Amino acid sequence: MNRSRPGRVRRRPIPAAAGRAAVTAVTAAVAGAAVLGLLALTGCSGTASGADPADGKGSGRLKVTASFYPLEFLVTRIGGAQVAVTDLTKPGVEPHDLELAPRQIAALSRADVVVSLHGLQPAVDDAIKQAGVKHQVDAAKLATTEDHGTEVDGRHHTTGSNGSGGGGDDAGADPHIWLDPVRYAQVAKGVGKALEAADPAHAAAFRRNTDTLVGRLNDLDARFRDGLRGRTSDTFITTHAAFGYLAERYGLVEEAINGIDPESEPSAARMRSLQDLARSKGVTTVFFETLVSDKTAKTVAGDLHLRTDVLDPIEGITDKSKGTDYFQVQQANLAALRTALGVPR
Repeated sequence: MNRSRPGRVRRRPIPAAAGRAAVTAVTAAVAGAAVLGLLALTGCSGTASGADPADGKGSGRLKVTASFYPLEFLVTRIGGAQVAVTDLTKPGVEPHDLELAPRQIAALSRADVVVSLHGLQPAVDDAIKQAGVKHQVDAAKLATTEDHGTEVDGRHHTTGSNGSGGGGDDAGADPHIWLDPVRYAQVAKGVGKALEAADPAHAAAFRRNTDTLVGRLNDLDARFRDGLRGRTSDTFITTHAAFGYLAERYGLVEEAINGIDPESEPSAARMRSLQDLARSKGVTTVFFETLVSDKTAKTVAGDLHLRTDVLDPIEGITDKSKGTDYFQVQQANLAALRTALGVPR
Protein backbone atom coordinates (compact mmCIF):
# COMPACT_ATOMS: atom_id res chain seq x y z
CA MET A 1 0.00 0.00 0.00
CA ASN A 2 1.38 3.40 -0.91
CA ARG A 3 0.67 6.28 1.39
CA SER A 4 -1.10 9.10 -0.35
CA ARG A 5 1.17 12.04 -0.89
CA PRO A 6 0.03 15.64 -0.98
CA GLY A 7 -0.43 16.72 -4.57
CA ARG A 8 1.94 19.23 -6.03
CA VAL A 9 0.24 22.44 -7.16
CA ARG A 10 0.96 23.26 -10.78
CA ARG A 11 0.91 26.95 -11.62
CA ARG A 12 -0.87 27.75 -14.88
CA PRO A 13 0.92 30.24 -17.16
CA ILE A 14 -0.73 33.66 -17.29
CA PRO A 15 -1.49 34.88 -20.83
CA ALA A 16 0.68 37.82 -21.80
CA ALA A 17 -2.25 40.18 -22.40
CA ALA A 18 -3.79 39.41 -19.07
CA GLY A 19 -0.42 39.87 -17.42
CA ARG A 20 0.03 43.38 -18.92
CA ALA A 21 -3.47 44.35 -17.91
CA ALA A 22 -2.84 43.23 -14.37
CA VAL A 23 0.37 45.25 -13.84
CA THR A 24 -1.37 48.46 -12.84
CA ALA A 25 -3.66 46.73 -10.36
CA VAL A 26 -0.78 44.79 -8.86
CA THR A 27 1.37 47.90 -8.52
CA ALA A 28 -1.43 49.77 -6.80
CA ALA A 29 -1.96 46.91 -4.39
CA VAL A 30 1.65 46.55 -3.32
CA ALA A 31 1.72 49.42 -0.84
CA GLY A 32 -1.51 48.34 0.81
CA ALA A 33 -0.42 44.73 0.93
CA ALA A 34 2.86 45.71 2.55
CA VAL A 35 1.05 47.63 5.29
CA LEU A 36 -1.34 44.75 5.89
CA GLY A 37 1.60 42.34 5.95
CA LEU A 38 3.32 44.37 8.65
CA LEU A 39 0.14 44.49 10.71
CA ALA A 40 -0.31 40.73 10.36
CA LEU A 41 3.26 40.06 11.44
CA THR A 42 2.80 42.28 14.47
CA GLY A 43 -0.12 40.17 15.66
CA CYS A 44 1.21 36.68 14.83
CA SER A 45 2.86 34.14 17.13
CA GLY A 46 6.48 32.96 16.97
CA THR A 47 5.69 29.95 14.79
CA ALA A 48 5.63 29.88 11.01
CA SER A 49 5.05 26.64 9.10
CA GLY A 50 7.22 26.21 6.04
CA ALA A 51 8.63 29.72 6.39
CA ASP A 52 12.17 31.01 6.04
CA PRO A 53 14.24 30.01 9.12
CA ALA A 54 15.70 33.53 9.14
CA ASP A 55 12.30 35.11 9.85
CA GLY A 56 13.28 35.95 13.44
CA LYS A 57 16.23 38.06 12.32
CA GLY A 58 16.33 41.44 14.00
CA SER A 59 13.61 40.54 16.52
CA GLY A 60 16.07 39.75 19.31
CA ARG A 61 14.60 36.25 19.57
CA LEU A 62 16.43 32.98 19.11
CA LYS A 63 15.82 31.67 15.58
CA VAL A 64 14.92 27.97 15.78
CA THR A 65 14.00 25.69 12.90
CA ALA A 66 12.11 22.48 13.70
CA SER A 67 11.76 19.77 11.09
CA PHE A 68 8.13 18.80 11.85
CA TYR A 69 5.27 19.33 14.28
CA PRO A 70 6.26 17.27 17.38
CA LEU A 71 9.58 19.11 17.56
CA GLU A 72 8.07 22.48 16.74
CA PHE A 73 5.61 21.90 19.59
CA LEU A 74 8.44 21.28 22.06
CA VAL A 75 10.42 24.33 20.94
CA THR A 76 7.37 26.58 21.10
CA ARG A 77 6.37 25.40 24.58
CA ILE A 78 9.91 25.59 25.97
CA GLY A 79 11.12 28.70 24.14
CA GLY A 80 8.00 30.78 24.67
CA ALA A 81 8.30 34.44 23.71
CA GLN A 82 12.10 34.17 23.49
CA VAL A 83 12.13 32.11 20.27
CA ALA A 84 11.02 32.57 16.66
CA VAL A 85 10.13 29.08 15.44
CA THR A 86 9.96 27.85 11.87
CA ASP A 87 8.40 24.45 11.07
CA LEU A 88 9.79 23.01 7.83
CA THR A 89 6.77 20.74 7.38
CA LYS A 90 3.56 22.54 6.53
CA PRO A 91 0.29 21.33 8.10
CA GLY A 92 -1.20 18.48 6.09
CA VAL A 93 2.12 17.37 4.56
CA GLU A 94 3.16 13.82 5.46
CA PRO A 95 6.59 14.36 7.12
CA HIS A 96 8.19 11.25 5.58
CA ASP A 97 7.55 12.70 2.12
CA LEU A 98 8.86 16.22 2.77
CA GLU A 99 10.83 17.88 -0.01
CA LEU A 100 12.58 21.15 0.80
CA ALA A 101 12.56 24.18 -1.47
CA PRO A 102 16.00 25.63 -2.32
CA ARG A 103 15.28 28.75 -0.24
CA GLN A 104 14.56 26.56 2.81
CA ILE A 105 17.82 24.69 2.40
CA ALA A 106 19.79 27.93 2.02
CA ALA A 107 18.04 29.57 4.97
CA LEU A 108 18.86 26.73 7.35
CA SER A 109 22.38 28.13 7.70
CA ARG A 110 20.90 31.34 9.14
CA ALA A 111 19.06 29.58 11.98
CA ASP A 112 20.55 29.69 15.48
CA VAL A 113 19.28 26.21 16.33
CA VAL A 114 17.97 23.36 14.18
CA VAL A 115 15.95 20.58 15.82
CA SER A 116 15.25 17.42 13.80
CA LEU A 117 14.80 13.68 14.17
CA HIS A 118 17.43 11.87 12.14
CA GLY A 119 16.08 9.05 10.01
CA LEU A 120 12.52 10.33 9.68
CA GLN A 121 13.00 12.90 6.91
CA PRO A 122 15.94 12.16 4.58
CA ALA A 123 15.63 15.52 2.82
CA VAL A 124 16.05 17.35 6.13
CA ASP A 125 18.98 15.16 7.17
CA ASP A 126 20.81 15.97 3.93
CA ALA A 127 20.11 19.71 4.22
CA ILE A 128 21.32 19.91 7.82
CA LYS A 129 24.63 18.30 6.88
CA GLN A 130 25.27 21.22 4.53
CA ALA A 131 23.90 24.00 6.77
CA GLY A 132 26.77 24.38 9.24
CA VAL A 133 24.46 25.43 12.09
CA LYS A 134 26.34 25.58 15.40
CA HIS A 135 23.49 24.24 17.52
CA GLN A 136 22.05 21.10 15.93
CA VAL A 137 19.73 18.86 17.95
CA ASP A 138 18.98 15.29 16.86
CA ALA A 139 15.96 14.14 18.86
CA ALA A 140 16.79 10.52 18.05
CA LYS A 141 19.84 10.84 20.33
CA LEU A 142 17.83 12.20 23.25
CA ALA A 143 15.82 9.03 23.94
CA THR A 144 16.32 5.29 23.46
CA THR A 145 15.27 4.12 20.00
CA GLU A 146 14.61 0.58 18.79
CA ASP A 147 13.91 -1.51 15.72
CA HIS A 148 10.23 -2.34 15.30
CA GLY A 149 8.34 -4.39 12.74
CA THR A 150 4.70 -5.04 11.95
CA GLU A 151 4.20 -6.60 15.38
CA VAL A 152 5.26 -5.04 18.68
CA ASP A 153 4.29 -6.97 21.79
CA GLY A 154 4.57 -4.70 24.81
CA ARG A 155 3.46 -7.46 27.16
CA HIS A 156 6.68 -9.42 26.71
CA HIS A 157 9.03 -6.65 25.68
CA THR A 158 12.75 -7.00 26.31
CA THR A 159 15.29 -4.67 24.79
CA GLY A 160 18.56 -6.18 23.63
CA SER A 161 21.98 -4.58 23.87
CA ASN A 162 21.53 -3.04 20.44
CA GLY A 163 18.31 -1.29 21.45
CA SER A 164 16.20 -3.63 19.35
CA GLY A 165 12.60 -4.13 20.35
CA GLY A 166 12.19 -7.11 18.06
CA GLY A 167 9.68 -7.31 15.24
CA GLY A 168 11.07 -10.09 13.06
CA ASP A 169 12.62 -9.88 9.62
CA ASP A 170 10.56 -6.81 8.67
CA ALA A 171 11.93 -4.73 11.57
CA GLY A 172 13.44 -1.31 10.94
CA ALA A 173 14.56 1.71 12.92
CA ASP A 174 11.48 3.27 14.50
CA PRO A 175 11.58 7.09 14.81
CA HIS A 176 8.13 7.56 16.43
CA ILE A 177 9.44 8.27 19.93
CA TRP A 178 7.10 11.24 20.53
CA LEU A 179 4.08 8.94 20.83
CA ASP A 180 5.47 7.58 24.11
CA PRO A 181 5.01 10.42 26.65
CA VAL A 182 7.99 9.20 28.69
CA ARG A 183 10.39 9.25 25.75
CA TYR A 184 8.91 12.53 24.57
CA ALA A 185 9.68 14.03 27.99
CA GLN A 186 13.30 12.92 27.56
CA VAL A 187 13.42 14.71 24.21
CA ALA A 188 11.89 17.82 25.81
CA LYS A 189 14.66 17.92 28.39
CA GLY A 190 17.30 17.68 25.67
CA VAL A 191 15.69 20.42 23.59
CA GLY A 192 15.52 22.63 26.69
CA LYS A 193 19.24 22.21 27.34
CA ALA A 194 20.01 23.02 23.71
CA LEU A 195 18.05 26.27 23.92
CA GLU A 196 19.86 27.15 27.16
CA ALA A 197 23.23 26.62 25.46
CA ALA A 198 22.22 28.73 22.46
CA ASP A 199 20.73 31.57 24.54
CA PRO A 200 22.21 31.58 28.09
CA ALA A 201 20.54 34.91 28.92
CA HIS A 202 17.15 33.19 28.97
CA ALA A 203 18.28 29.85 30.40
CA ALA A 204 16.22 30.22 33.58
CA ALA A 205 13.01 30.76 31.58
CA PHE A 206 13.77 27.77 29.36
CA ARG A 207 14.32 25.57 32.44
CA ARG A 208 11.02 26.65 33.98
CA ASN A 209 9.14 25.99 30.75
CA THR A 210 10.84 22.61 30.33
CA ASP A 211 9.89 21.57 33.86
CA THR A 212 6.28 22.59 33.24
CA LEU A 213 6.11 20.67 29.98
CA VAL A 214 7.73 17.55 31.43
CA GLY A 215 5.24 17.68 34.29
CA ARG A 216 2.35 17.69 31.82
CA LEU A 217 3.88 14.75 29.94
CA ASN A 218 4.21 12.83 33.19
CA ASP A 219 0.54 13.52 33.86
CA LEU A 220 -0.32 12.25 30.37
CA ASP A 221 1.65 9.06 31.05
CA ALA A 222 -0.41 8.53 34.22
CA ARG A 223 -3.64 9.12 32.29
CA PHE A 224 -2.72 6.40 29.79
CA ARG A 225 -1.82 3.96 32.55
CA ASP A 226 -5.03 4.60 34.46
CA GLY A 227 -7.18 4.90 31.37
CA LEU A 228 -6.18 1.51 29.93
CA ARG A 229 -6.81 -0.49 33.08
CA GLY A 230 -9.56 -3.08 32.96
CA ARG A 231 -9.31 -3.60 29.19
CA THR A 232 -10.57 -6.87 27.75
CA SER A 233 -8.01 -6.98 24.92
CA ASP A 234 -4.42 -5.88 24.41
CA THR A 235 -4.28 -6.04 20.61
CA PHE A 236 -4.98 -3.27 18.11
CA ILE A 237 -4.48 -3.10 14.34
CA THR A 238 -3.09 -0.05 12.52
CA THR A 239 -2.28 0.70 8.91
CA HIS A 240 1.25 1.94 9.73
CA ALA A 241 3.59 0.74 12.48
CA ALA A 242 3.85 4.09 14.27
CA PHE A 243 2.69 3.08 17.74
CA GLY A 244 5.30 0.53 18.81
CA TYR A 245 6.75 2.67 21.60
CA LEU A 246 3.28 3.44 22.93
CA ALA A 247 2.39 -0.27 22.84
CA GLU A 248 5.53 -1.15 24.79
CA ARG A 249 4.95 1.55 27.38
CA TYR A 250 1.44 0.35 28.24
CA GLY A 251 1.66 -3.39 27.66
CA LEU A 252 -0.28 -3.44 24.39
CA VAL A 253 0.24 -5.34 21.13
CA GLU A 254 0.46 -3.32 17.92
CA GLU A 255 -0.27 -5.27 14.74
CA ALA A 256 0.40 -3.15 11.67
CA ILE A 257 -0.68 -3.77 8.10
CA ASN A 258 2.50 -2.00 6.94
CA GLY A 259 5.80 -1.82 8.79
CA ILE A 260 7.97 1.17 9.68
CA ASP A 261 8.43 1.91 5.97
CA PRO A 262 5.19 3.68 5.01
CA GLU A 263 5.68 2.78 1.34
CA SER A 264 5.92 -0.99 1.93
CA GLU A 265 3.26 -3.29 0.51
CA PRO A 266 1.60 -5.86 2.79
CA SER A 267 1.97 -9.42 1.52
CA ALA A 268 -0.97 -11.74 1.01
CA ALA A 269 0.36 -13.85 3.88
CA ARG A 270 0.37 -10.79 6.16
CA MET A 271 -3.22 -9.97 5.27
CA ARG A 272 -4.31 -13.55 6.01
CA SER A 273 -2.47 -13.55 9.33
CA LEU A 274 -4.17 -10.29 10.34
CA GLN A 275 -7.55 -11.78 9.59
CA ASP A 276 -6.77 -14.85 11.72
CA LEU A 277 -5.37 -12.67 14.49
CA ALA A 278 -8.39 -10.36 14.53
CA ARG A 279 -10.71 -13.31 14.98
CA SER A 280 -8.63 -15.03 17.67
CA LYS A 281 -7.85 -11.88 19.70
CA GLY A 282 -11.29 -10.33 19.53
CA VAL A 283 -10.08 -7.23 17.67
CA THR A 284 -12.92 -4.76 17.14
CA THR A 285 -11.24 -1.87 15.31
CA VAL A 286 -8.79 -1.17 12.50
CA PHE A 287 -7.10 2.19 12.96
CA PHE A 288 -6.00 4.58 10.23
CA GLU A 289 -4.26 7.98 10.28
CA THR A 290 -5.32 11.54 9.54
CA LEU A 291 -2.67 12.29 6.90
CA VAL A 292 -3.15 9.13 4.79
CA SER A 293 -5.99 7.39 3.00
CA ASP A 294 -8.27 5.10 5.00
CA LYS A 295 -8.81 2.78 2.01
CA THR A 296 -6.69 -0.12 3.28
CA ALA A 297 -8.10 0.10 6.79
CA LYS A 298 -11.64 -0.01 5.42
CA THR A 299 -10.78 -2.98 3.20
CA VAL A 300 -9.40 -5.00 6.08
CA ALA A 301 -12.20 -3.93 8.40
CA GLY A 302 -14.87 -4.70 5.81
CA ASP A 303 -13.61 -8.23 5.26
CA LEU A 304 -13.89 -8.90 8.99
CA HIS A 305 -16.95 -6.75 9.73
CA LEU A 306 -14.93 -4.52 12.07
CA ARG A 307 -15.19 -0.79 12.67
CA THR A 308 -12.57 1.81 11.71
CA ASP A 309 -11.32 4.75 13.74
CA VAL A 310 -8.46 7.23 13.85
CA LEU A 311 -5.30 6.65 15.87
CA ASP A 312 -3.30 9.77 15.15
CA PRO A 313 0.53 9.61 14.97
CA ILE A 314 0.51 13.40 15.52
CA GLU A 315 2.93 14.12 12.70
CA GLY A 316 1.04 17.34 12.03
CA ILE A 317 -2.07 19.21 13.14
CA THR A 318 -4.80 19.90 10.55
CA ASP A 319 -8.51 20.62 10.62
CA LYS A 320 -9.03 16.84 10.60
CA SER A 321 -7.09 16.38 13.84
CA LYS A 322 -9.08 15.59 16.97
CA GLY A 323 -7.55 18.47 18.84
CA THR A 324 -5.44 21.57 18.34
CA ASP A 325 -2.20 20.40 19.97
CA TYR A 326 -0.23 17.32 21.03
CA PHE A 327 -1.98 16.89 24.37
CA GLN A 328 -5.50 17.12 22.98
CA VAL A 329 -4.78 14.64 20.20
CA GLN A 330 -3.16 12.20 22.64
CA GLN A 331 -6.28 12.39 24.78
CA ALA A 332 -8.32 11.52 21.67
CA ASN A 333 -5.95 8.60 20.99
CA LEU A 334 -6.46 7.33 24.53
CA ALA A 335 -10.24 7.53 24.15
CA ALA A 336 -10.07 5.61 20.84
CA LEU A 337 -7.90 2.89 22.40
CA ARG A 338 -10.19 2.57 25.41
CA THR A 339 -13.13 1.90 23.11
CA ALA A 340 -11.21 -0.49 20.85
CA LEU A 341 -9.72 -2.47 23.74
CA GLY A 342 -12.94 -2.82 25.67
CA VAL A 343 -12.20 -0.66 28.69
CA PRO A 344 -15.40 -0.44 30.80
CA ARG A 345 -16.93 3.02 30.88
